[in-house]
Amino acid sequence: MPPRNILITGCSSGIGRCVAAGLAKRGYRVFTSARKSGDVRALEADGLESVQLDLADSVSIHHAMDEILARSGGQLYALFNNGAYGQPGAVEDLRREVLREQFEANLFGTVELTNRVIPVMRAQGYGRIIMNSSVLGLIALPYRGAYIASKYALEGIADTLRLELRGSGIHVSLVEPGPIESRFRANSFVVYKRNIDVEHSAHREKYLAMERRLVKQGAAVPFTLPPGAVLDKVIHALESRHPKIRYHVTVPTHLFATLKRILPDGWMDKLLAAVGGDGSK
Repeated sequence: MPPRNILITGCSSGIGRCVAAGLAKRGYRVFTSARKSGDVRALEADGLESVQLDLADSVSIHHAMDEILARSGGQLYALFNNGAYGQPGAVEDLRREVLREQFEANLFGTVELTNRVIPVMRAQGYGRIIMNSSVLGLIALPYRGAYIASKYALEGIADTLRLELRGSGIHVSLVEPGPIESRFRANSFVVYKRNIDVEHSAHREKYLAMERRLVKQGAAVPFTLPPGAVLDKVIHALESRHPKIRYHVTVPTHLFATLKRILPDGWMDKLLAAVGGDGSK
């Protein structure tokens, strides 16, 4: 059995922190990462090895990888690309720089980090790369265009990478969660308030309804699961001899993946507009 070293991004809370703790208990040597130094210290206080890694900063990515490879003796069994955030807002209200920031964190940084890891795995002859996508990498809902675009792009990168790595011993899997208990909505509300000019938007009334969802305590939608549901899928992707290409998590993801295959596009549009038309569901 090769050393089970794994790097996980976005471990300050939610899915990343849960998966890190669960894998550590399972015997993995887990290298956690977070963008803020305070979160790194909190992870270390919980007994987890941690490095500071900002996916929007190439220098940070390379420094973090140098440190992890030095600690691990140059071996890395797996990478779980979990770090991301969601920028709410109507497409017509997304300034170029806001959209770029979303892609820097959710796509460009993830690809840069992955490309740094691949040569290590090639030299070993084995490895697992797991991309944390979303149900919104499968279907679109109003007022989530920046995040959806980044996840659609991540799915395309993962699918392409999987084909390019055939025969290398490196497996690529996508995890596609639906609603999961986390700080995702709270973090989204922060960037929404910073980047969206609500008062001058044609979507002002829709935004006010959306705000109620973003600040709601607890689960905002039905079928919300704890982050442990994602941990179960990550364990399978890491340990199965034949990991799946896609792992759907939560009822909404299973449902929408099925409906997208069988319904005409026009019917899907009507359904998705009804589900998320005001951004509040």
